[in-house]
Amino acid sequence: MVMCMYMEFSEGKAEAGARNLSASWAQVVAVVAAVDTTLGKWLVDNYGLGLTEYRAALLLSRASGRELRITELAQRVGLNQSSVTRLVGRMESKKLAFRDTCPDDKRGVYAVITEHGLDTIKRIREPYEAKICELLGNAAKQYPQLDLVDLDRSFATLSGLIS
Repeated sequence: MVMCMYMEFSEGKAEAGARNLSASWAQVVAVVAAVDTTLGKWLVDNYGLGLTEYRAALLLSRASGRELRITELAQRVGLNQSSVTRLVGRMESKKLAFRDTCPDDKRGVYAVITEHGLDTIKRIREPYEAKICELLGNAAKQYPQLDLVDLDRSFATLSGLIS
């Protein structure tokens, strides 16, 4: 018997269950990647801002004190530390954020959102969310190459594993 958190598959069904979980994961990842690609292009074309820059600014805007340690920001946006250092550099050049050192530990570096960054998030958030709704609402037309049949089942399968 194979155990995967709350899902059990008996010997005869293990292969089918694993295949279903693999297929569900692959389907969700493909849809998210396609939407992310479209969103990223739309953000650059309309606002001159990359998707990761937007997400990082959004995270900073919601963080306590409107700042996060660089290491924590890296984890939350899914980048390694050197990549997030470059990301914060781009955000600094666009006046969206700045770096600050930790007063207690001079080795600790924080990314802090600026007022311009907050204004940018406020200005972009509604059209950004509307774009997500548009893309998902027209996903079959927008992404005909994707298998969208039973996408809700794939989300449910994955949701059942999250604790």
